[in-house]
Amino acid sequence: MRDKFYELSIKTSEFYDEILELAFSFGITCLQELDDEIIIRDEDDLSQIEWGINEYAQRLSATLKKTNDVKTKLEVKENKDWINEYKKAVKPILLDKIYVRPSWEKELSGVTNIIIDPALAFGSGHHESTSSCLLFLQKYAKKGKKALDVGCGSGILSIALAKLGCDVDACDTDEQAIDSSKNNALLNEVNFHKIWIGSITNLNNKYDVVVANIIADVIFMLANDLKNSLNHDAYLMLSGILIKYEDRIKQTFKELELVEQKLLNDWVSFVFKKN
Repeated sequence: MRDKFYELSIKTSEFYDEILELAFSFGITCLQELDDEIIIRDEDDLSQIEWGINEYAQRLSATLKKTNDVKTKLEVKENKDWINEYKKAVKPILLDKIYVRPSWEKELSGVTNIIIDPALAFGSGHHESTSSCLLFLQKYAKKGKKALDVGCGSGILSIALAKLGCDVDACDTDEQAIDSSKNNALLNEVNFHKIWIGSITNLNNKYDVVVANIIADVIFMLANDLKNSLNHDAYLMLSGILIKYEDRIKQTFKELELVEQKLLNDWVSFVFKKN
């Protein structure tokens, strides 16, 4: 642990969701959401992140013709083990019959326990997108089915699929995400059939369940690959999507049957079926 760490405060009400989505796309390792404020902490210098956020805010302001109210403040602070301080604020969460808990919390009997020591909000079960996916998986992922987790992150959805009895493949373009998924799989005593660094472009395999909890822009880029990865009667679950992209998602995947969608705050998730 280093002696110092960087703390970047981003205050905005006008572009909160857009900045939050951008921060997730950077692969931030520790992010805290407050009312009209996002706080990023890291032991590495966050100057370039701050610059990118301000540039993005200026472009958003010009494009959307809205006032740029983004204010950033970058500070260097004494390192008082902020990761453990962050962990103290994270509580277990029960989503139907899946209980997501950090390793220091006791197991809950009568349900499926998933141990995740939190880093990314997307990967701890507390973010709306991950919560929706975990609820969907319990309805549509059945034992013995072949499943694919695109953009596996912490591995939480891959682990849930494995505990539900699926034969699981997983991928992510971030090497650290792959390492995290493998470590969390060991922690949860599950195995993946295959896990790789990269995406699903030109993937020849077909699956019964495909889940992609990633930002909307990447989903649009991978739309054809996602469709091509589906067996007949397969389910495709899409999440990590801001409500403003709802109509575009429906149009992009219109040849599939829309089975279900769930809206939690500003995040919308979908279940499509290939008939």
